[in-house]
Amino acid sequence: MVRWRALALFLVILPHLAPPTALIVIGPAKTVDTAHPIVGVHTRLSDEVEEWKIQRSLQMVREMGAPWIVEFFPWAYIEPFREGEFTWSHADMVIQHAVAQGLTVVARLGTAPEWARPDPAQMLTTWNYLDGEGYADFAAFVGTFVARYRGQVNHVIIWNEPNLSFEWGFRPVDPEGYTTLLAAAFDAAKLANPEIVVLGGALAPTLEPEGSAAGLNDLLFLERMYQAGAGQHMDGLAVHAYGWAFAPDDPPAPDVINFRRVELVREIMHRYGDSEKSVFVTEAGWNDHPRWTRSVRPGQRILYTVGAFEYAEANWPWAPVIAIWAFRFPGPQGSYMDYYSFVTPEFSPRPVYYAVQQYTQP
Repeated sequence: MVRWRALALFLVILPHLAPPTALIVIGPAKTVDTAHPIVGVHTRLSDEVEEWKIQRSLQMVREMGAPWIVEFFPWAYIEPFREGEFTWSHADMVIQHAVAQGLTVVARLGTAPEWARPDPAQMLTTWNYLDGEGYADFAAFVGTFVARYRGQVNHVIIWNEPNLSFEWGFRPVDPEGYTTLLAAAFDAAKLANPEIVVLGGALAPTLEPEGSAAGLNDLLFLERMYQAGAGQHMDGLAVHAYGWAFAPDDPPAPDVINFRRVELVREIMHRYGDSEKSVFVTEAGWNDHPRWTRSVRPGQRILYTVGAFEYAEANWPWAPVIAIWAFRFPGPQGSYMDYYSFVTPEFSPRPVYYAVQQYTQP
């Protein structure tokens, strides 16, 4: 009997033992104090569930002095079940908090819900698979997204790393097919908001040759994009610029992947008459995993990260932002990916966070 009374008492008091719900206060919009407006980060909040963690992440971005964020808004999350049925709550939450922190959002749009892909009874596909029959559906989503966040989101990236097979649904990559997708999305976005900045590409730096099952060299892919008419369907180009083990000022070469490979991309844009358009570096950075072959030491990571901002500011007037991958992951990744982060899942800043914060102080 005593045990049952103890259990009953425990069940009564249990709800009062739970931690209180975090108080979320938006408050008036803030501004980012920074001496270096080129600084940005890829925030990776698409899988963060708790609102207070989204708010805290974006607060820490502002406090670090980074005015730009790149954030992923998966189509498959927002329109998951059927055409025209949207779930905006998470995207609304991220954008509301980003705007409240005074951050400029570059929205990366991609992935495909199952309803927009081939019948799974006929073909098994990943959420990165989208064939020509689904391009109009994706374009409609882009237009709806741009219209909903007009005045809050002024930059969108169309898809991600389409020159990698993994990001193209484990199919042979297709620069001409991607250009058709880009054109459809561009038209829909401009119809929704003529002032929106539509970015093509988000190209991954890779040396894969023609015919590779893994992807296609980003320089070759971009050439074929331009030959297919991509220049008419983008306001700027998004690229990724990982440094691997090279310093940020190491010179570029066609057979090397390093930070300054972006300059080779820029040469192609110039050759096709697109010199007036900007290059947005939407992923970049160095990794300090102790055993990964492409990593650097933690001290080098700090020097190279700050050095990349310094080099770009001094030499790339056409690059408004260098967004470093990745600010924080919602949970441990259990791989070398954890060593790209600025902040742990528990919000403990890593040394690179403090170094960039010191660099950005006015």
